[in-house]
Amino acid sequence: MAPYKTASNPRAIVEIALTIAPLLLCWTAMWFALQYHLLLGLLFALPSGAFLVRLFVIQHDCGHGSMFPSAKVNNWTGRILGVFTFTPYDYWKHSHALHHASSGNLDKRGFGDISTYTVNEYKALTTFQRFMYRLYRNPIVLFVIGPAYVFFLKQRLPFEMLNRGWTPWLSTLLTNAGMAAIFTFGIYLLGVKDFLIIQLTTVFLAGAMGIWLFYVQHQYEDTVWERSDVWKREHAALMGSSYYALPKPLMWITANIGIHHVHHLSAQVPFYRLPKIIEDYPILKSIGHLTVRDSLKCVSLTLWDESNKRMISFRALRKMPSTTAAEPAE
Repeated sequence: MAPYKTASNPRAIVEIALTIAPLLLCWTAMWFALQYHLLLGLLFALPSGAFLVRLFVIQHDCGHGSMFPSAKVNNWTGRILGVFTFTPYDYWKHSHALHHASSGNLDKRGFGDISTYTVNEYKALTTFQRFMYRLYRNPIVLFVIGPAYVFFLKQRLPFEMLNRGWTPWLSTLLTNAGMAAIFTFGIYLLGVKDFLIIQLTTVFLAGAMGIWLFYVQHQYEDTVWERSDVWKREHAALMGSSYYALPKPLMWITANIGIHHVHHLSAQVPFYRLPKIIEDYPILKSIGHLTVRDSLKCVSLTLWDESNKRMISFRALRKMPSTTAAEPAE
């Protein structure tokens, strides 16, 4: 991965410009369309959300120090972009670093990931706890209610980081202040109704798309989870993260985040260099390969079967003999 880690200032600036310019155009077109009909305006919310996802991935690369050569430029760019993505940069950066450090480790779950129980853990739950887990795993909760909760509530006040010092709170409150300034200016310029329709629908759709991408990057049948005594970061990164083979236009607008296994293997590689890696090493295309059609099947996968080393659905669990998956395989 070493030859691909070099960040480029000109390339980074061009990528940001190629994201912000069409995002502003989509917002403008959405406003004009709203003057004629609500549904016509909402048609532009989808491309607006897609470009906001791309902006988030750029912020994400800043958090890994891979967008620009300078750490200071990465951090301040990430903080500014966080105001538009509703994501406090320093708060999120810390949480995401924990995700990379523990991805695929069954003994270190709960850091920036989708909550996942093993089969045995699920069997040990009370009836109410099982109900709550099944509710959480419902697609409507994950991809509709979840984005609204994360971006409109959870990331506004990081109560789960009370023991992490003042940095997450300062990051969050400053981001909130920046958002308040944008809301004030936007409402003054466009009016309350139009601005809120444009801003909130764009962020909501971007959040739903972002959580979907994150979901299929780790929640597929042949992903990898191991206990700490055998877990290895490189193995978990490469084998436990998918290669989401989106069509080229979608791969571009999602800033190549679908090449997720390579990203986890070396997060210091800028997103704009990831396609070159799989071009130079074609074998990487076969590891964790998911098409769009394949990814739809991931929605039903809800539990990790330690015995068979795969994700399974609640339906598959019901079909298992009572002795199956009683103990993890050696």
